[in-house]
Amino acid sequence: MDEAGKFWYFPAMSQSPIPAWNLYGENSPFPDLLHIERIVDRAAGLDWRIAPHRHLHLHQLFLLTGGGGRLTFDGVAHELLPPVLVNLPRGVVHGFAFAAGTEGFVMTLPPADFPELFGPEAETAPALARAWAGPVPEGVGAGFAAIAAAHEGQGTFRRLRLRAAALDLGCAVAEAIGAPVVAPEVADPRMARFEALIRRELASGWQLADYARALGLSERHLRRLCRGATGLSAHAYLEGVRLREACRLLAYTRMQVQEVGFALGFDDPAYFGRVFARVTGLSPGAYRARLER
Repeated sequence: MDEAGKFWYFPAMSQSPIPAWNLYGENSPFPDLLHIERIVDRAAGLDWRIAPHRHLHLHQLFLLTGGGGRLTFDGVAHELLPPVLVNLPRGVVHGFAFAAGTEGFVMTLPPADFPELFGPEAETAPALARAWAGPVPEGVGAGFAAIAAAHEGQGTFRRLRLRAAALDLGCAVAEAIGAPVVAPEVADPRMARFEALIRRELASGWQLADYARALGLSERHLRRLCRGATGLSAHAYLEGVRLREACRLLAYTRMQVQEVGFALGFDDPAYFGRVFARVTGLSPGAYRARLER
């Protein structure tokens, strides 16, 4: 991974004792299809320790090929004896204490962009919803290496090749995990409905009261539900979903900045620019220009 100065940030917007990070403690929007890096490139600079945290909108896969250490997820410690594969769904509290010099990869995927793996109808979803560490199936190591090589390049059909390789790797991981012996704890379905409503009504300018009404809840109840499920206020969660979509539109489309704002329910382009700059530290135009560089 490049040094921190080359990333574009989201504030964590959380007062929870367990921080909610977007990418390894860096509150970065996710304009690329996926992210992959070597463990040494990130963990060595953190003294090989990563404090307990969670990712609200990201799924991570780790492959350790040398070294090792200890992983905790949801309060349970697991010794990591390479070669070992780790699956960490979004929302799972996890932390690492790596042995110095540990080798391997970490791949980060936004589940919303991979419905084939994580969507409600996906065959792989039940397995990938389990936090898990286990043996490495044949071919998985080569899969990580191929994705890393494709990620660094800018060749023809880069995104398509990355997507195909990530789907293939996700299937291999789900197959390795297998069917759950006990069904995993199901998150409150109202949170899934809340996020779906936010995405559906991006251009409508709905306020929190509108979402609460559509969910059949009081505003106070929705605030408590969101805080308990994510550690974020309902307003911060709503703002985060909207601004992640703003980053995607700026990165992947040629829509004008004011068109992006209108698409997300901001009637005043200047106000959209101020909100975006407050959250990311850049104006929408500067954000796009930095990505293009």
